[in-house]
Amino acid sequence: MKQAEFDGKGSCIRWTETPGEEPARVFVHGLGAMSAVYHAHIAARPELAGRRSLFVDLPGHGISDRPEHFGYTLREHADALAAALDASGLTQAELVAHSMGGAVAIVLAHRRPDLVSRLVLTEANLDAFPPPTAGSSGIAAHEEDAFVDGTHARVLEEVGPLWAATMRLADPRALHRSAVGLRRGSEPVMRGILEQLPIERVYLQGELSGELAGRQSLEAAGVRVVTVAGAGHNVMFDNPDAFAAAVAGRR
Repeated sequence: MKQAEFDGKGSCIRWTETPGEEPARVFVHGLGAMSAVYHAHIAARPELAGRRSLFVDLPGHGISDRPEHFGYTLREHADALAAALDASGLTQAELVAHSMGGAVAIVLAHRRPDLVSRLVLTEANLDAFPPPTAGSSGIAAHEEDAFVDGTHARVLEEVGPLWAATMRLADPRALHRSAVGLRRGSEPVMRGILEQLPIERVYLQGELSGELAGRQSLEAAGVRVVTVAGAGHNVMFDNPDAFAAAVAGRR
């Protein structure tokens, strides 16, 4: 386990790492998740083995610190992730990022283009104020103190055992602020950033999640959009073969 300070007050973002060749792959989780839980089984596959791989937990999640003063906006998460990459001596890394982590990765690529050479995004949030059915919308609909003081426990019962297994390890206040920040999006908004980035970009959409909004404009901007058969939001669990193939760069 490694760590780097991210807020100037001693709070640390942490990650686990496997050695290998560079460019490194940096795996980033979604809201209420952990990177190793969602991605270690992918990084270990034969077609992906041999590359340096980092499994980073964003602030407030997993093994990283959860300072109460931190805002947990997309920009702040991206800057904390940059601190981890800087401490690791990385440049031009490949970011493999899920859901909220995908939005964070997009913002990082915009703010620190020296750190990112390729994006593989799994159902990343591209727009502000997603529909009420989105997990972040359900969390952000509550007042922060009310969520921390009781609603968090009810949400854990409602989201199902898979998501709850990692969400219960996230700090409730950090979880709520992250959800609020995700709904507000970035400036410029994530979709606009993604369409303008001058790097290789792959976007994975689970077939069971429905058609990706704005797919044509993304493809016109050079984003390779892949619909993954038999998969929902958690493509890496539902169809690991297709997921690994996309990370490896196979069509």
